[in-house]
Amino acid sequence: MDRMTWLKEMRRDCEEQYDTRWSPLYGEKWGLYSNITHQQFIQEFLRHLPQNSTILDAACGAGRYLPFLLEKEHTIIGIDQSAGMLAKAREKFPEVQFEKVGLQEMAYQEKFDGAICMDAMENVSSEEWPLVLNNFHRALKPSGYLYFTAETIENADEDEIKQAFTRAQDAGLPVVYGEWPDDEGVYHYHPTNQQVREWVKQSGFEVLKEGNGEIWYYHILVRKV
Repeated sequence: MDRMTWLKEMRRDCEEQYDTRWSPLYGEKWGLYSNITHQQFIQEFLRHLPQNSTILDAACGAGRYLPFLLEKEHTIIGIDQSAGMLAKAREKFPEVQFEKVGLQEMAYQEKFDGAICMDAMENVSSEEWPLVLNNFHRALKPSGYLYFTAETIENADEDEIKQAFTRAQDAGLPVVYGEWPDDEGVYHYHPTNQQVREWVKQSGFEVLKEGNGEIWYYHILVRKV
């Protein structure tokens, strides 16, 4: 199997997993942890935004972070590629507009004052990171803000990443280092912090704040320039 075909298969499988396996109990059994670093960065992100902002919650899932955004009375649009996760979000937040859109298909034009993308970029391949960041850049208004997380090598157990890479190679999969196609049955890719910074800069953002947090995550707050 060639790499692009394999990546399309991984993405399709990821969407199906969230539709059928994760969404039924998401919010009751999964997605419940309270992560202090996430909360601190979201509050920092919100402090930069004017009143009555329009915010994009990209890969919103079942709406784990929507309460933080809604308490400031901003207008929120939530997008996700999983219909199952969006159905859960609509049950909890009927006042929010939701659209079935993947990160790779975002086509908004200077619509948002800010955007967040939480716990999702690990499902994006190295080839598509620049595409997704460019989509965010285009979607934001001038000087708009983006806060996202990434599961990076620096925040992971690199021995486990090496073992996953070896397993994938032994299985004949067209992987690059940092990919973990057998993680909980869902494809993950782990870049380095420096690679994320380079992609951010190339996409026209400046870094305002960054930090390593709990549970594998690298946090980064950036502004469109």
